[in-house]
This record gives sequence, structure tokens and C-alpha cells, in this order.
Amino acid sequence: MANSSFVTEFLLLGFSSLGELQLVLFVAFLSLYLIILSGNITIISVIRLDHSLHTPMYFFLGILSTSEIFYTIVILPKMLINLLSVLRTLSFISCATQMFFFLGFAVSNCLLLGVMGYDRYAAICQPLHYALLMSWRVCGQLAAACIVSGFLISLVGTTLVFSLPFCGPNKVNHYFCDISPVIRLACAETYVNELIIFTCGVLVLVVPLIFICISYSFIVHTIMKIPSAEGKRKAFSTCASHLIVVIVHYGCASFVYLRPSSKYTSGKDRLVTVTYTIITPLLNPMVYSLRNKDVQLAIQKVIGKTGFSFKTL
Repeated sequence: MANSSFVTEFLLLGFSSLGELQLVLFVAFLSLYLIILSGNITIISVIRLDHSLHTPMYFFLGILSTSEIFYTIVILPKMLINLLSVLRTLSFISCATQMFFFLGFAVSNCLLLGVMGYDRYAAICQPLHYALLMSWRVCGQLAAACIVSGFLISLVGTTLVFSLPFCGPNKVNHYFCDISPVIRLACAETYVNELIIFTCGVLVLVVPLIFICISYSFIVHTIMKIPSAEGKRKAFSTCASHLIVVIVHYGCASFVYLRPSSKYTSGKDRLVTVTYTIITPLLNPMVYSLRNKDVQLAIQKVIGKTGFSFKTL
């Protein structure tokens, strides 16, 4: 693909227009990045070490946290370097690689959130058949399907973008190689490519979201039949964390990707992209640790085993 293009590297403009404020952004984003890594690593470690969390719900949460770590590794280190550097170039192959892995983990996360919605449906609406519906074999197959499908869709999207000729400007008005700002630089008709990418976006975002909405309609219907207020509260609390992550993740991703690239506006889109590349991975461990008593107790037990306690901190 590189041989058919005059462009050999891209210049990521990122936040260069902000001047000295970039140093403030560097400190803020670095702090958030370290919190994202430590938070998600904590979730993964606790799920692995505490046998009470060896359930399908936490199995998928562990995979989601792992995906979130790699998802941010693809974007944030390069963004942090660019905030302190004058040379913000990225080779043609590196740009394509970054887009491939970013989209792969992003799509996998969307599909995993859909599967997690199905898990909550099975646990609340089909409790007698839950062990069969969500056996470890089924969980493994669903997780593998999400990851493989995510990277296959990413391969299609990345190929559609970088199979186009790039012979003009090479300035990407973004802080990483995302679809819209890169495809706008192509010096050929992009309508068909964008239409296929848009269709993939609908399949990845709208279809799982509809599936989640249907699952939660059944969940709400079932919960309302529970006679005790405590039972209703406990059932709703197991779903609240998942719903918060779903709303933020799908909302921001839909705003950016369910539009043609001609509607791309650098300032507004960069702000929304920051939300789902930084805030969503940050939100995941915080929501599941702050709102989930099982995870809180597991963290306390793990800390207790290592000789520490919250009182000594």
C-alpha cells in the first residue's frame, strides 16, 4: 500500500494549537493514564486472586479491563510524547498499525459490553438455566468471538482507509490516526469506502446497543416482579455499573463514527474522542470498584493477605 502513495509519513497536529497549555495537558493526561493502568491492573489482579469473583460476570470484566489497557497503550504514550515534542510525525505503516489496533480493541470492547448485557439477562431472567447458558465453555467462546470479530472488522476498516492514495497534505488534525481525519487526506473519491466503514460502524454500535436495550427491558420487567425492595435494589445494583459504562462508551463512539467524514469537526470531535479514549477506560475500574461491593470486599481481602489494611493506609 505504501508504494502506491506519495505520502510516507503523517504529521499529527494533536493539541499543538494550544501552545504552552500542552504542558498542563501532559501532566493531566499522564496522571489519568497512570490511574487507568493501575485501576485496570487492580481489577484484573483481584478477579484472578479472589475465587469468589470467578464467575462469568467478572470473567468478562477482566477481559474488558485487559482490552482497555491495550486500548490506551495504543494511543496515549504517543500522544504524551507529542505534547512535549516538536516532531509529531508518524510513518505511513505506523499510522495504519495504530489505527488497526485502536479499532480492534475498540470494537472488541463494544461487543464485550453487549455480551455482558446478555450475561446480566441470563443471571436475572433465567437464573435456573444460568449455569448452562453461561458455562465456562460458552464464556470462552463468546470472549473469543468478540476479540476475533473486533480485529476482523478493524482489518476491513483499516484496509479501506489505507488502500486509498495519499498524495497531498499529510497533516492529521487529531492526536492519533483515527478514520475521519486520515481518510479526509486521501486524494481519491472516498464515498464507497466511507459507506462500507459507516455500515460496519452501524453493525458494531447500533446492533449491540439494540441487543443491550432489549436485554435490559426483560431485566427491568423481571426485577419489577421481585416482591422485596431489598431484592429489587440488589438486582438493579448489579446492572448499574454496566449501564453507566455502556452509556458513555456507546454515546461518544456513536457521535464520532456514525457520521460521514465531511461532518468531522476537529475541536468538538477531539473533545469527544478524549472522553472515550481516556475517560471510559478510567470509568471502567472506578465504577466497578466504587459501586460494586463484591469487588470492594475482594480488594480488602487481597490487601489483607499481603499484610496491609485500609486502616494503615
